Amino acid sequence: MTKERINMPQLGESVTEGTISNWLVKTGDHVEKYDPIAEVMTDKVNAEVPSSFTGEISEIIAGEGETIEVGELMCFIETKEKKNALNDEKPDNEKEDSSTQTKDNTSMKKRYSPVVMRMAQENNVDLNEVVGTGNSGRITKKDLESYLNNPNKEKTIEKEEVSSEDEEIEFHPPIIRRKPIVANPGDREIPVTGLRKTIAQNMVRSKTEIPHAWMMIEVDVTNLVRYRNAEKNSFKENEGYNLSYFAFFLNAVAKSLKQFPQLNSCWAGDKIIHRSDINLSIAVAHHHELYVPVIKNVDEKSIKGIAKEIHQLSQKARTNSLKPEDMEGGTFTVNNTGSFGSVESMGVINYPQSAILQVESIVKRPVIIDDMFAARDMVNLCLSLDHRVLDGVICGAFMSHVKGILENISSETTPIY
Repeated sequence: MTKERINMPQLGESVTEGTISNWLVKTGDHVEKYDPIAEVMTDKVNAEVPSSFTGEISEIIAGEGETIEVGELMCFIETKEKKNALNDEKPDNEKEDSSTQTKDNTSMKKRYSPVVMRMAQENNVDLNEVVGTGNSGRITKKDLESYLNNPNKEKTIEKEEVSSEDEEIEFHPPIIRRKPIVANPGDREIPVTGLRKTIAQNMVRSKTEIPHAWMMIEVDVTNLVRYRNAEKNSFKENEGYNLSYFAFFLNAVAKSLKQFPQLNSCWAGDKIIHRSDINLSIAVAHHHELYVPVIKNVDEKSIKGIAKEIHQLSQKARTNSLKPEDMEGGTFTVNNTGSFGSVESMGVINYPQSAILQVESIVKRPVIIDDMFAARDMVNLCLSLDHRVLDGVICGAFMSHVKGILENISSETTPIY
């Protein structure tokens, strides 16, 4: 029998950790290779983790509700596969000397996950003082939490007397410890785990790293409202799902991104990457959870095709059947805040994208046309932008282009099929 490790797999693009929401097996159970053994919740989807081997579960390490990083140990499994001793020994030309291994271990220790980096920055921790227990001495989230919770690790900064004015003084900033927030009698504590925890981390990262700027325009969508109202009943009868306003807005955004690819881009440190595909992330709420699935290549789809994908992704979110590929590859986010009655809001950019557009509620307002008041259907479009990548001039031109498309919608300019 051979004891093998099953580690947390990479369950999606940019996923760094996952929360064990439910074990599907227990110690002593026999599983076949690729059988699901646990349900894991990440910031992108809920997914099943398959077994990497055929054998018997010998020990479960990560408990339900525990969040672990990608590559960390989940459980052990006993297999009947025998390792070939000859294969265990590397030929001389493949063996690494101790100095090379030490160098690799050092480089691994310096590879910090986003979670570790954020916690270290928030608590002013010098990571060189933390002992790592991960692979090759890599510092894990647990290592850092243990360091923060151990009062013996705190260093007291004392003032030193200087005997000579010529002697240089090395300044050490004090280590600041935040006072913990505690619940009062009668308060209800809700553990922050899984999706909510990851949303919080992503929002902090977005607001910390991205210099946000904001602009808003008003759009007269009276023609759009008339057109959609005239078609919605027959569309629902023929297709079986709703013809939403949101499909028209996504269509207009995709056309405008073709004209202004600067907004379909991301900041990459020493360069800006303009994405060739137009993949729109949309927010879908289910109970208290928020998912951001992606509609791929929106510029190549008709209004009907966009409406169909909105319907399908919404159904998947409500039935917890979204897959990692449904959440990956987004290049620009459009948020339908108008569905909640909002008329003006500022979205937080979906990292690492460079902009997010909030589509607000369509409301009737008095508007002056030819020096006369008229009741028109108006909507506010609110854009949050990454000021490292984008400036007001290009974003203003983009918003004007979206406005022009929406205000001139008709059966001739925007066919549904």
